[in-house]
Amino acid sequence: MSMYSFAYREQSAQLNATDQFAIALRCLVFVFLVAPLCGHARAPVPVPTIDSRSFILMDHMSGQILAENNADERVDPASITKVMTVYVAAHALRAGLVSLTDQVLISEKAWRMEGSRMFIEVGKQVSVDDLLNGVIVQSGNDASVALAEHVSGSEDLFAAVMNDHARQLGMLNSSFANATGLPDPNTYVTARDIALLSSALIREFPDIYARFALNEFVFNDIRQPNRNRLLSRDPTVDGIKTGHTESAGYCLASSAFRDGTRLIAAVMGTKSDRARTEASHTLLNYGYRFFETKHLYKLDDVVTTAKVWRGAEQALDIGPAHDVYVSIPRGSYDDLKAAAKLDNPIVAPIVKGQLLGHIVVELDGEEIAQVPLIARQAVALGAFVSRTIDDVMLLFE
Repeated sequence: MSMYSFAYREQSAQLNATDQFAIALRCLVFVFLVAPLCGHARAPVPVPTIDSRSFILMDHMSGQILAENNADERVDPASITKVMTVYVAAHALRAGLVSLTDQVLISEKAWRMEGSRMFIEVGKQVSVDDLLNGVIVQSGNDASVALAEHVSGSEDLFAAVMNDHARQLGMLNSSFANATGLPDPNTYVTARDIALLSSALIREFPDIYARFALNEFVFNDIRQPNRNRLLSRDPTVDGIKTGHTESAGYCLASSAFRDGTRLIAAVMGTKSDRARTEASHTLLNYGYRFFETKHLYKLDDVVTTAKVWRGAEQALDIGPAHDVYVSIPRGSYDDLKAAAKLDNPIVAPIVKGQLLGHIVVELDGEEIAQVPLIARQAVALGAFVSRTIDDVMLLFE
């Protein structure tokens, strides 16, 4: 809040009464009309310039997009495909279909894979634990195929599972034909879909995601570094995955965690390894410099207490269906407005968790978040007499 003070001194005899009145009037106009506007003026957030085919920057907790360009354009993902490969394997591990200690017999197909490799050998056995690191750190095409064959029986079936998970995550413009990301007409993604996938991996499988921060992995006496150069450049960066083919260019999905805030960037189709590193770092720094994440409501918060009609209880606590985070320009927190909006009068019986309305969060008159409001407890039907009275009262609502 800004305060303004003005002093008006009597001028020399050269100013007549009319002049003095005009000066005083200008001061009053400034105080009551101009000054308040100046006090709340906020400089617009600049838009970063990134030399890439497409990019996106997303806040992990709120899901809000902080910057984007061509984010829905279908592009070749190259080895960023392996983020989905790991995600599918993580689901199989959680379901107990496979375990980290499983020994995988390496097929000739896996052994013959071209491109980046973990250097596994045909006919040998390798643990799922090692194969995961080979996919994540060494970007091994051989490890990806071996893992896919173990999880689903064949790489083709594994690709079908990848596409099922993509649909469930809302990756509307993505398709996978293999576990490696090697060029195929039926393998494509968007920057937005990669951000959604990365966020899901971080949220659902934090232990598996932690492997993306490994700087190197040694297998079969061969030491290979992680190709994500941001890991050694910025200690707040802990993932995610590089990709490169002639058709895809140089790509990088990255994530950083600073001061309680996680951002995710996807940069697709740059001209060099250095370019994708610089572009990704620029995006992350931009996000932390110009935006902040606020935790507005917790899952167990009571946002409002509403009247219940025809119920055994007369009041009902209502709260958000999940924690509510928002990403806003720095310095704009005091301008946030949040309102609880119930869809209809609340009439028993009510089931715990029942959807009853929404929290609408606005900034500068623009809606930036809408979160479901649910019943905190169940409410049974009331007695016959009270229900009858409420039925009459509801006619006037």
